[in-house]
Amino acid sequence: MKKKSQLIVADAQVLPDVFTKVLEVKKLMAQKGEKSFASACKRIGISRSAYYKYKDCVFSYEELFTRRIVNMYLLLNDRPGVLSSVLAFLHGQGANVLTVNQSIPVDGAAAVNISLRLTEDSEDELASLNSIIELDGVLDIKLLSAE
Repeated sequence: MKKKSQLIVADAQVLPDVFTKVLEVKKLMAQKGEKSFASACKRIGISRSAYYKYKDCVFSYEELFTRRIVNMYLLLNDRPGVLSSVLAFLHGQGANVLTVNQSIPVDGAAAVNISLRLTEDSEDELASLNSIIELDGVLDIKLLSAE
């Protein structure tokens, strides 16, 4: 019978070094800092077997709990620079844009769906996202979801 998973939060200082090293290998590979897990493990200083033993069980607190994904719909005027000003605004709010999907403009307006990640620092800015409507060329905005 499989045991039910139980998550706990612990300060990394009280854990064996192998757990933080697993996180370092994950980050290194995600950022394409190494070409293989073997070379990443060697660089960080842990065995591949230790990495594979813990990789599915060790996560950074920030990765799992302090980020929010927001999906929004915008209707924009079909003019140069409108989408760029929206993206610059989002950057100024501390949002990390994940995807942008723009339809072909019809009758001078284009529908745009944007997915973005808000970190703990930018989470308070969720309410101010509605102020995008004040940007020149933004006709409508709807927050579709926020996780």
